[in-house]
Amino acid sequence: MSADLILKNANVITMDSGYPPAELVAIKGNKILAVAGKEALGEVRGAKTRVIDCQGRTIVPGFNDAHCHILSFVRKLRSLDLSPSSVSSILDIKTAIRRQAKSLPPGSWLTGTDYNEFYLAEKRHPNRRDLDEAAPHHPVALFHRSLHACVLNSRALSLAGITRETPEPAGALIERELETGEPSGLLFEMVGYIMERVVPPLSDDELAEAVAAASEHYLSMGITSLQEASATNDFTRWQLLKRFTEGGRLKSRVFMMFGAGALSQFQQMGLAFGAGDSYLRLGGVKLMLSETTASLPELNQPAFSAHQAGFQLAIHCLEPDAVEAAIAALEYINSQSPIAGRRHRLEHCSECPPPLLERLIRLKAMVVTQPPFVYYSGERYLATISPSQLRWLYRLKSFLDGGLVVAGSSDCPVAPDNPLLGIYGAVTRRAESGEYLSPEEAVSAEQALAMYTINAAYASFEEDIKGSITPGRLADMVVLGADPLKSPPEQLKDIRVEMTIIDGRVAWEV
Repeated sequence: MSADLILKNANVITMDSGYPPAELVAIKGNKILAVAGKEALGEVRGAKTRVIDCQGRTIVPGFNDAHCHILSFVRKLRSLDLSPSSVSSILDIKTAIRRQAKSLPPGSWLTGTDYNEFYLAEKRHPNRRDLDEAAPHHPVALFHRSLHACVLNSRALSLAGITRETPEPAGALIERELETGEPSGLLFEMVGYIMERVVPPLSDDELAEAVAAASEHYLSMGITSLQEASATNDFTRWQLLKRFTEGGRLKSRVFMMFGAGALSQFQQMGLAFGAGDSYLRLGGVKLMLSETTASLPELNQPAFSAHQAGFQLAIHCLEPDAVEAAIAALEYINSQSPIAGRRHRLEHCSECPPPLLERLIRLKAMVVTQPPFVYYSGERYLATISPSQLRWLYRLKSFLDGGLVVAGSSDCPVAPDNPLLGIYGAVTRRAESGEYLSPEEAVSAEQALAMYTINAAYASFEEDIKGSITPGRLADMVVLGADPLKSPPEQLKDIRVEMTIIDGRVAWEV
């Protein structure tokens, strides 16, 4: 059988122990036909075969971001960039807002993303009065880099119906001015509500344009699969993503998790876990835990209901109390119904002290974590977290040594989604400032690459169709300018994606 496309003279890292490094990959349709040495070229080459000479470059499986937020990233593309690379003070933020407001009709919304008070000169969040001064005639919403906080000006607060009398929403916090009791504009754990219910949605044309731009970005990063982890996802979001994947606007494959409140919607539509196709697949039930909600026993019931319905669980947990609550929920479920083989996931699992690690290992749960946080947030962690806690932060090596399967992700737009920077963070444990964060938790380059390929595919029960360069798997691959397994660790973050292949077709190239 002759191939449609052949990549030759390559350094092929298969991520499949049954297929050692090779020099050639042959593709037929959207599947990998052969992985072999250069001597096999004549056997798979036909009269119409396209042949690409990789000239010694490295091919790896397509990158899989196992926890991200697609539509939040789409929003970011149409918002002011307030990241530390763009602003260094609240004065800078006000200047950027003032400039943007001049180009918008009065009354139209203005949004900004990625501000981080740690890197601002004032070392505080902006407040409603800062934003009122910069844009008195526009509703303004700024979203923190973490997506766990946002700031609204007076007009936006009014449109959100948030006043002095508004009670604290469950699991959220409305910061108040000490002198007046009025909302300061700073809201915690309300980003989803503000984005979904208050800020007007993009028009169809704006959304289509932004999704296409996001898709091009993902391809430029070598990301061929995305695991959408927003707790606000529901059947309407499923239909929206289906429209964009089927229409070709969003070319990377999507595994969509959804909030516990939407479980009945999918059940009524007859959609079970894993429903869909290779472009859009229905994922697990996302359950949110924070410091304010970690001790609530109510977690057990929705978690058990989703487990009984056959769905994977994806439990958001950061701090030790939340991690313990997530583990306790899985232990409770396991006492009622076996969880072996269900691959229930702890999303983030940021701080995991030894007693919790031991319980997690006994459960054999998955950890889906964020190695790029070591790079992008390491300086803040070192400045704000006690040394005793730092030892338990993003314990990649400990998780792997305990036999857990660990998948890598970005939580984008919380952090940039370049997988090679995630691999760099996992291997070097080095922050952007140059400081080291718990270097004893560093892993090998091969282990880090697995987190973004075969392990990420395992996290979505798709390791039989992607995640490795194996005959019969989907032909999703990335051509890199250097070998991440042989490059000096400090150079990992500088490796360039030169070509991205999805479904056997070149979808992006330099």
